[in-house]
Amino acid sequence: MDVKSLFASQGYAASKPVTEPSEIAQPNVGESFSNTLKDFSTTLAESESIAKAAMTGDADPHALVQALAQTELAVEAAVTVRNKVVEAYQEILRMPV
Repeated sequence: MDVKSLFASQGYAASKPVTEPSEIAQPNVGESFSNTLKDFSTTLAESESIAKAAMTGDADPHALVQALAQTELAVEAAVTVRNKVVEAYQEILRMPV
């Protein structure tokens, strides 16, 4: 065994724990989806309150534009997810039994 292969095997052994899956408690899919929906509704509520404040003259116009952009991005993301779910459902329906 030459020195290069010894260093390579030691490097591999040292890096192996990094590539193994961690056993840290990760939230399940339901919790993750629930948190995403809460974030979505929070974004919409904040944008609505900023829009109301802008109509009465209490909010900065730049804040209104930023809130509308965030809302647009959130709605586009939700529509994209919905479309993917519908496509997956249609693909399942096309599967032969």
